[in-house]
Amino acid sequence: MRGGTVNGTRRVFPFVSVESGAVQTKHTRRNSPLLIGSIAAVVLIVVMALNTKVVKVGSDVGADTGAFSAETYGPATFPKVQAEIEKRAVEAPKLAAAIVKDRAAAAKQYGVAATAGAEMAVKFTGVAGKNDSGNYTVAVAGVPKTITVEVQTGPFISGQDLRDATGTIAFAQFHNQIEYQNAGGALIAELKKDVLSKVDTDKLAGKKISVVGAFALSDSDPNTWLVTPAKLAVQ
Repeated sequence: MRGGTVNGTRRVFPFVSVESGAVQTKHTRRNSPLLIGSIAAVVLIVVMALNTKVVKVGSDVGADTGAFSAETYGPATFPKVQAEIEKRAVEAPKLAAAIVKDRAAAAKQYGVAATAGAEMAVKFTGVAGKNDSGNYTVAVAGVPKTITVEVQTGPFISGQDLRDATGTIAFAQFHNQIEYQNAGGALIAELKKDVLSKVDTDKLAGKKISVVGAFALSDSDPNTWLVTPAKLAVQ
């Protein structure tokens, strides 16, 4: 600022910048970055507070109610699967004759399409052979000797026959592949609990057993039936 005295009165004149031509006065006020930042922070805190919901410990709020639980899925689903397999089951001699005649036609007529081949529901009564790591070959009257019928009793149950045999359980019903796999595992767990635990599976050799179950009809080896039981009883 520049000043001078006119008629005894002190006057202040604005300073004119030569470079910009802008008029600047000593009393020009600029916004402080610190002040602006503080205001923004306060506004943010207020907004967050207004959108925050207090939830008590143990509340169901925010819980994923659609999360998969093997502990509930198995007990709820296995009886339905068991009943459906029994409903669809074909007597082994009849099924064997159809497969020998025309495998593709038999798969279409009696099977359910699955990733490992058509899932076939079957029932039979026969004499169990020797125990081979929980698998028993079963001699079934009326089934050609070219076909090997085996039933698996664990402890390791391979495949996803129980999950896939009915055609009512699909990947789209689950969030991901892990849940889909776990669904099959949950059904196997119930099979062990509800069916196999009631039978001395270590000592079935030489005994007459009745089985209702399912197996994957393999394109590469259609003459080997590895049956996962849905029901198994010793005669």
